[in-house]
Amino acid sequence: MNKAIVGSKTMVVSPHYLASQAGNTILQKGGNAFDAAVAVSACLAVVYPHMTGLGGDSFWLTYSVNDQKVRAYNGSGRSGSKVTRDVYKGKSSIPNRGIESIITVPGMVDSWDAVLKEYGRLSLGEVLEPAIEYALSGFPFSMDQHENTVKNIDILQKDLDSAAIFLPNETVPNINGKFAQKDLGNSLKDLAVNGRDSFYKGKLGNRIISSLKEKGGLLTEEDFAEHQGIWIEPISTTYRGYHMYQVPPNSQGFVGLMALNIIENFDLASIQEGSYEYYHLLVESLKRSFQDRNQFLTDPEFHSIPLDRLLSKSYAQKMANSIQFDKAKDIQTQSVGSDTAHAAVIDDEGNSVSFIQSLYFEFGSGVVAGDTGIIMQNRGSFFSLDSSRANCLEPKKRTFHTLMPAMALKDGRPRILYGTQGGEGQPQTQTVIITRMIDYGMNPQQAISEPRFVWGRTWGEETQELKIEGRVSLEVIEQLMKSGHIVKRVNELDGIMGHANAILIDDQGFVHGGVDPRSDGAAVGR
Repeated sequence: MNKAIVGSKTMVVSPHYLASQAGNTILQKGGNAFDAAVAVSACLAVVYPHMTGLGGDSFWLTYSVNDQKVRAYNGSGRSGSKVTRDVYKGKSSIPNRGIESIITVPGMVDSWDAVLKEYGRLSLGEVLEPAIEYALSGFPFSMDQHENTVKNIDILQKDLDSAAIFLPNETVPNINGKFAQKDLGNSLKDLAVNGRDSFYKGKLGNRIISSLKEKGGLLTEEDFAEHQGIWIEPISTTYRGYHMYQVPPNSQGFVGLMALNIIENFDLASIQEGSYEYYHLLVESLKRSFQDRNQFLTDPEFHSIPLDRLLSKSYAQKMANSIQFDKAKDIQTQSVGSDTAHAAVIDDEGNSVSFIQSLYFEFGSGVVAGDTGIIMQNRGSFFSLDSSRANCLEPKKRTFHTLMPAMALKDGRPRILYGTQGGEGQPQTQTVIITRMIDYGMNPQQAISEPRFVWGRTWGEETQELKIEGRVSLEVIEQLMKSGHIVKRVNELDGIMGHANAILIDDQGFVHGGVDPRSDGAAVGR
């Protein structure tokens, strides 16, 4: 479980083995990392439909050997022009399921087009071939999809189009039974022929919007036509000689950088990995970063976010000085969705992509757009209806986004690509993985496979628990409880920890891949 897959030239990691294989196939056909990444993204939309899809968003970090720099693509959508707080008058929050939760334009299809046009060698049609095949011909129904379908039967039954796809014959499909999505396959074929504009300005988009309007939706043809993701400078910091990169707001990526800035003030060489001190330090550093995230994170076009201060080393030192090793800090946070898919690719030239995509909750809104086979995200439900909050709902605004792919460079070249599923858990798991790799010398697979934690409140729970896997010693758990953490011991390899992936490029140029044993993933290298 701790042995990484090592390739001499290329590596693809994702939370589903079929998607990883699709990316590798594209590389072998002459595509580069960008082509392969889009193929993986599209394939995940088919084989992991409870986690991601064409009706969702995505964020990308790219490194091109020609540019020799990291760039970010924000593939998140804005709220509709008719979506105001008055729409939800009398409600304390936006419903997180159903048609009322569909208030932002999906950005993922646009991101495919943008990445391929900027850096790809192959056409959209060529890289969509594996996804189209799996959608039309079927693939083995995964344990993860089975568990999430059982969990969400009530949600899926409320929408006839969703039930027809995900509950055929009114039952949950059998594990490893053939599962096809012919409507989705036909939508992908449309995109392969007609490109991204079919989704945003053409027939496919019109069919999506028409169906949503029939169900009471608020998004319009103009909202889709006006959508455009953006290439943007990433944000960064340094950590132990590495340059660490994240996507800027509206992504929560700066939380991961803030946590590393705080931790850098401590000598981890003197702290045993997996000890009480290790877990306590990481949790307390992340809590302090979450406080600022919760106050400031939203669309920076609508609200100022003081990133220079938040990412400064002096601010991190102040936060580090406030950490007490015998006492947990009590902060308040709110529940966020956690179902996401991260993947990463590096090709034989050194081009590198770390990207992440999501429907927000499992199966998103639970609503499929008619006969398109496309399930719509509920990302906009995280907007606040409180006008005093930075992330309050306004028309044409991007919401607070949990998605945060990561990349670490050393001597100007990519060395580590990493990320994870998990909403609130994303910066937490990223911090665990990267400290294990940089500070403790673990390979990607070991860093991912070792016991993990996730702190925060999940839906329906009153307490802000520190969930920690059962392989952690009782002595460590007792120490955490004694210092004030509300600890819940979970399974030894628990899915609530998310599905992480990582690639390490070593000094010889070999590429080491790690995927999460909690997922259906695979690392495929050559």
